[in-house]
Amino acid sequence: MIGALLGDMIGAPYEFDRGDKTKTFPLFSRGSNFTDDSVMTVAVAEALMDAEGGSDDGIRAALVRSMQKWGQRYPYAGYGGRFRRWLFTENPQPNGSYGNGSAMRASAAGWLYDDLAATRHMAALTAEVSHNHPEGIKGAEATAAAIFMARSGSSKDEIRAYTEREFGYDLSRTCAELKVKNRHDETCQVTMPLAFAAFLESTDFEDAIRNAVSLGGDTDTIACITGSIAEAFYGVPEDIAAEGRKRLPDDMLEVLDRFRKKITAE
Repeated sequence: MIGALLGDMIGAPYEFDRGDKTKTFPLFSRGSNFTDDSVMTVAVAEALMDAEGGSDDGIRAALVRSMQKWGQRYPYAGYGGRFRRWLFTENPQPNGSYGNGSAMRASAAGWLYDDLAATRHMAALTAEVSHNHPEGIKGAEATAAAIFMARSGSSKDEIRAYTEREFGYDLSRTCAELKVKNRHDETCQVTMPLAFAAFLESTDFEDAIRNAVSLGGDTDTIACITGSIAEAFYGVPEDIAAEGRKRLPDDMLEVLDRFRKKITAE
């Protein structure tokens, strides 16, 4: 899960095309701070751990509680207007969104379950509570499925083929091709091929994040999704992880450490 948070922090200063679509940039700077992507990733991880073994309805309820708790704790992290209202609404309901928020927060589902079917099912639950459009659900499932496959030893070719077959994304385009026309777009339909291209063309974790940021547009979320998959495939260098941890508050680190202990113990 640290890979998702690192991608978010590293990509944050370059969101809204504030970079120049290059891979040459300081990996960390004054503006490398967590955003809503990290807050919701932590919220989902906590909910899935707390509700382990529960019914689907129980898990959905835990997700809503946790996401609202964390969102209200960090209300100015950069949420979209409709989702921010969801965070502060009594008895919030799904709103049909196909925004990439469903995919960027789903990484915990890629690590916590023992088979691909369960992984996809739980990822779908994490999306459904707010982003219940088929594209929103698909984005969450694709992210978690790629993480599961990467940590289970699948090759990039296998991950690409499965993702194209199961989710219908066109993963044939290169980063160079995609960045030419890419602008800030927060839909799963646009974001997912970008994040996968950044991962598929990478040589290691840092290279994957640099690829993602170089695409421009919604860089924090593209890099968050890319980082979540790249972590499962490559691991995260200790120095990069340590720098990222310095930029996280204690309550988020507590969940992150609980999550790490859980997945390493199983």
